[in-house]
Amino acid sequence: MTTHTAANSTASSTAKKSATKRRGSGAAQHRSTGIGTAIRYALLIFSLAIVLMPVYVLLVTSFKDPSQVSPSRTWYLPTSLDFSNWVNAFHDLAPAMGRSLMMVIPASIISAILGSMNGFVLSRWRFPGANVVFTFILFGMFIPYQAVMIPMTKMMVTLGIDKGIGVLIFLHVVYGIPITTLIFRNYYESIPTSLIEAARVDGAGMLRTYFSVVLPISIPSFVVVLIWQFTSAWNDFLFALFFGGSSQQGPVTLALNELAHGSIMQDYGASMAGALIASLPTLLVYIALGKYFIGGLMSGSVKG
Repeated sequence: MTTHTAANSTASSTAKKSATKRRGSGAAQHRSTGIGTAIRYALLIFSLAIVLMPVYVLLVTSFKDPSQVSPSRTWYLPTSLDFSNWVNAFHDLAPAMGRSLMMVIPASIISAILGSMNGFVLSRWRFPGANVVFTFILFGMFIPYQAVMIPMTKMMVTLGIDKGIGVLIFLHVVYGIPITTLIFRNYYESIPTSLIEAARVDGAGMLRTYFSVVLPISIPSFVVVLIWQFTSAWNDFLFALFFGGSSQQGPVTLALNELAHGSIMQDYGASMAGALIASLPTLLVYIALGKYFIGGLMSGSVKG
C-alpha cells in the first residue's frame, strides 16, 4: 500500500514537472513568435516609409507657392495651401494625357490580342520548330530600347514616316508582343488538355477552339497583360522623345518634361503637381484591377 502511494506521488510529481515544462516552452515560443512578428512589422513600416518619402515630397511641394519652395524647406509642410500649381499643371497636361490615352489603349489591346493568339498557337499547336520560334520571340524582351533608336530613326527617315502617336502605337505593340506571348503561353499551358480534346471531338478546328473555348476563359491573363502594357506605354519616355514629335504632339511624358524644364526659372510646385497628375491613371488602374492582376499572374502557375 505504501509502495503504491509512493508510486502515485512520484507519477504526479513527474506529470506536474512535464506540465510546467510545457507551459514554459509554450510561453517561450509565444514570446519568440511575438518578437518575430514585431520585427516583421517594423521592417514593413520602415520599407513603407522609404517608398513613400518621394511621394511625401511631391505632395507637400505641389501645394507650396514659389516663395516656400527651397531645398532647406523640402520636408516642411506648406504654411498655406496653394492649388494654383495643380490648376496650371492640369491645364498644361490635359491635352497630352488625352493623346497618351489615344496611344496606350489601342497599343495595349492590340498587343494583348496578338499575344493571346501567339500563346495559344505556341502552347497547343506543336508544329516543327515551335520552341525555336518562341525563343526568338522572347529575344525581343531583352533588346534594350537604346539599341534600336538609331536604326529605327534612319528607317523612318528613309520611308518618310512622320513622328507621332501612330508610330508610338506601332512601337509599343511590337515591343509588347514578347511579354504578352510569354504570359498567354504560360496560361494556356495550364488549361486541361481534355478541354481542348473535347472541342476537337465536337468538330471544332483550331480557330473555332480558340474563339469559342479558350478565349472566354482567358480574362485573367488579359487583365494582367492590359495592366502591364498600359503601364509600360504610359510611362515610356524614350520612345516618346525620339518618335513622339514635339511636346504639343506627343504623350504626357513629353509634356511633363516640358513642364519641368520649359522656363528659365523652374516652377517646382507645378512640376511636382504635374508628376502626380501624370501618375494618376496608372495608379487608378492598379487600384481598380490590382487584385485581378495578382490572380491572373498566379492563374497560370499551376497546371490543372
